[in-house]
Amino acid sequence: EQSSSMPLLTTHSRQIRWTPLLVLGYLFYLLLGAMVFQLLEKHAETHFRDQFQQEKLRFLQNYTCLDRQALEQFVQVLMEAWEKGVNPEGNSTNPSNWDFSNSFFFAGTVVTTIGYGNLSPSTVAGQIFCVFYALFGVPLNLAFLNQLGKGLNAHLLTLERWVQKPGRAQVQLAIFLTTGTLLFLVFPPLVFSYVEGWSYGEGFYFTFITLSTIGFGDYVVGTNPNKHYIPVYRSLTAIWIVFGLAWLALVFNVGADLMQRFLQLKWHKSDLSLAEVATTKLEDEPEQPRIHIPS
Repeated sequence: EQSSSMPLLTTHSRQIRWTPLLVLGYLFYLLLGAMVFQLLEKHAETHFRDQFQQEKLRFLQNYTCLDRQALEQFVQVLMEAWEKGVNPEGNSTNPSNWDFSNSFFFAGTVVTTIGYGNLSPSTVAGQIFCVFYALFGVPLNLAFLNQLGKGLNAHLLTLERWVQKPGRAQVQLAIFLTTGTLLFLVFPPLVFSYVEGWSYGEGFYFTFITLSTIGFGDYVVGTNPNKHYIPVYRSLTAIWIVFGLAWLALVFNVGADLMQRFLQLKWHKSDLSLAEVATTKLEDEPEQPRIHIPS
């Protein structure tokens, strides 16, 4: 009984020992990201802020009938309109943000927890309904994605089979990853670049930020008032998002499993090294005389 409990204790102690390393690595990764983002973006933000202030001063010089307070009030009106989902560009003939296609797209962003932030309910009834809709919709979406992921696992093989039975499964896994990358990460930016007028880099950025449910909202499909979109454009995009979410979630799970196995393997190797050192030390020590006590 004691020998059978020893592996469990060893595994448990190993998990306890690599958990602080994971926490430190996670915090270090956040700190590294903060420093890099600050280095890359802070200077550009300062430049755009100064440029905006100069544009406001130039506007006041050209239109002397306005004062700074009136201009600031107008800017505030523009900001409130943007927060309500109304694009200040164009005129009142712009298509509604709440037609069926756009509403279907918004419902998808709610249950998938993407939440771009460019559009949200403005009425109290809409806000209350959104809360209860998400309360039941998010678990339903997780169950759906879980079932969809199981289907992908059954037909295309997961990393676990590749780890347990290397061989032909490696080729099938490579095909699965390659096909998913082409369908969900490589080809869609080409479509978005053509329809939205973005560069391929911007389209790829939108694709990954969306499928990873980060959803900043700086790029959203179907929001340019100067373009005419087919009615089902955003609905088809919502369907693409659902299947892309399932695929990318599976890839993330594979990556998390690999990282966990790697950390456990590193600690397992260190435990074996310590055990070998201790065994060698015991073997090198001369055997001590033992005293025999007769019963």
